[in-house]
Amino acid sequence: MPGSALTQLSDVAELARRVRAGERAVLARAITLIESKRADHRGTARALVQDLLPHTGHAMRVGITGAPGVGKSTSIDALGTYLTGRGHKVAVLAVDPSSARSGGSILGDKTRMARLSADPNAFIRPSPAAGTLGGVAAKTRETMLICEAAGNDVILVETVGIGQSETAVADMTDFFLALMLPGAGDELQGLKKGLVELADMIAVNKADGDNIPRARAAAAEYRAALHILTPRSPNWIPPVVTYSALTGDGIDLLWSKIIEHKTKLTSTGEIDAWRRDQQVKWMWSMFDERLRDRLRADRTLKARLPELEAGVAAGRLSPAVAADEIAQALGVAQR
Repeated sequence: MPGSALTQLSDVAELARRVRAGERAVLARAITLIESKRADHRGTARALVQDLLPHTGHAMRVGITGAPGVGKSTSIDALGTYLTGRGHKVAVLAVDPSSARSGGSILGDKTRMARLSADPNAFIRPSPAAGTLGGVAAKTRETMLICEAAGNDVILVETVGIGQSETAVADMTDFFLALMLPGAGDELQGLKKGLVELADMIAVNKADGDNIPRARAAAAEYRAALHILTPRSPNWIPPVVTYSALTGDGIDLLWSKIIEHKTKLTSTGEIDAWRRDQQVKWMWSMFDERLRDRLRADRTLKARLPELEAGVAAGRLSPAVAADEIAQALGVAQR
């Protein structure tokens, strides 16, 4: 989005009003403003989020993860279409993997969500992960709030799912859904214990045609594996279900389990407690980002960094000493 287009919407109050009115083009521009790295845009973006904050918090926030090839985008297309058909407004925040070399990303989620991309009650926003821990774009939290203020009552966050820590998405959503494929025998050997411990439900995709018996067998294996793990909540035992994103079979069961989880954990106060904790974690995440901004803005330190990195790489300088020098240059007190 060109800077001039964003500047036209620099009036925070007017921008917030149009976002709340559900203007899709303005919503897209507001998210671009949030993702911008320009200093003036960042100030406006912070003011916008603060202005819209009272109008957020009402949506169901669902994180969806799974290894490449499991059918995340197809599943979200099926689930999102199911939800809009029942009167919901759905926002999909699809995080694309960024190239480790170029930093570029495919951003092709809209092409993989054919029905949802044409649905007037759905809003899809692909964003590059750009190396962010957990496979979640750096501004996903802010984008989620903006989408809620725009009237979306379901937020689906699709993570990269390529072996990075998925803790980040669990720290910004109410429900964490892990998608799996049939053929549990081989997959259980490499099952990420941390991922499954974070999951509020495991769903085995491609339970259609000749795959149905294999999907059911895989689900049974995952249920057995979950018995030896400690769930996130003492009041919720993560279910394991089968479904088909291709045919739509089982999509209604997926959503009913998500609603059951919300109902049960809202009554215990856990959802509210999680969200309060998430806000504090977000604060510290933003603080870390501010420190990195200062690091990038300090020309003298930036010029010194290659020398420090070379010294650490060659073994002439310990990482601790180099880190101390950086912290001292930033004015951070040492202990």
